[in-house]
Amino acid sequence: MRAAAAASAGDSDREPGLSAFWSRILVVAALLPAVLGLVWLGGWWVLALAAVAGAIALHEYFGMIRELRPVALAGFTGFGLALLGVQLGGLEWMLGGFLATFALAFGLHLVARTRASATVAVASTVLGAGWIGLGLGHLVLLRGFEEHGQLAAFTVLLAVWAADTAAYLTGRLVGRHRLAPTISPGKTWEGFVAGTAAAVFVAFVALYKQGLADGWRSIVLGFVIALAGALGDLFESALKRDVGVKDSGSLLAGHGGMLDRIDALLFAGVASYYLLRAFGAA
Repeated sequence: MRAAAAASAGDSDREPGLSAFWSRILVVAALLPAVLGLVWLGGWWVLALAAVAGAIALHEYFGMIRELRPVALAGFTGFGLALLGVQLGGLEWMLGGFLATFALAFGLHLVARTRASATVAVASTVLGAGWIGLGLGHLVLLRGFEEHGQLAAFTVLLAVWAADTAAYLTGRLVGRHRLAPTISPGKTWEGFVAGTAAAVFVAFVALYKQGLADGWRSIVLGFVIALAGALGDLFESALKRDVGVKDSGSLLAGHGGMLDRIDALLFAGVASYYLLRAFGAA
């Protein structure tokens, strides 16, 4: 039974029925305006959005890997300290908050006196706090740019959404060549190409003559967002395949769980932040 579940795990491009497809559309239509509105407001509103989404995603993550005996309390604490740190002191404080996860996880593991491997328990805990906490923290940093913060955050969010949508639709309609058959059989090269084109288009249009990363830089940013997003999606797919689950949860209907919805964003946000910093944004 577990092997059968693993065979289909991690496939966000699975072929749902018509009702599931419209369910995905309705979820996006309901959530996207609220997300963009909070990002527009910035400040603590963005932090609250990241905290809620991240806490749900981290809960789903710990649920998926519960057999590894992660120290959930340490993971949630490290995640919270990372987000609080990024809001109060920027990148350095975010990293400091996250690093506390190591000591907390090991200390609580000792107190619990479980028979689980300390290496596995601590490593799986730190992975969750870092993957989700640092991923969302870099999106908060993007929104915090002194100039063009709103534009940077909107561009990344919309480019990731456009790439995901284009890849999904193209993969269903004309996808024939599998991108990563052993990890996520539903993803196709045709979908990846369409998603990349969509991300480049969104980045180019959004940043056209805006001074943040216009011209060829916007094209590079679009490619980076598409590639990082695809890797983020495949990373979660590989994890789900390892633990034998199909979705991280069922909160968002046709989208699966919260982690299924933000997996690409967690990688794309980090990559976009450092690329834009390299281009001179701050």
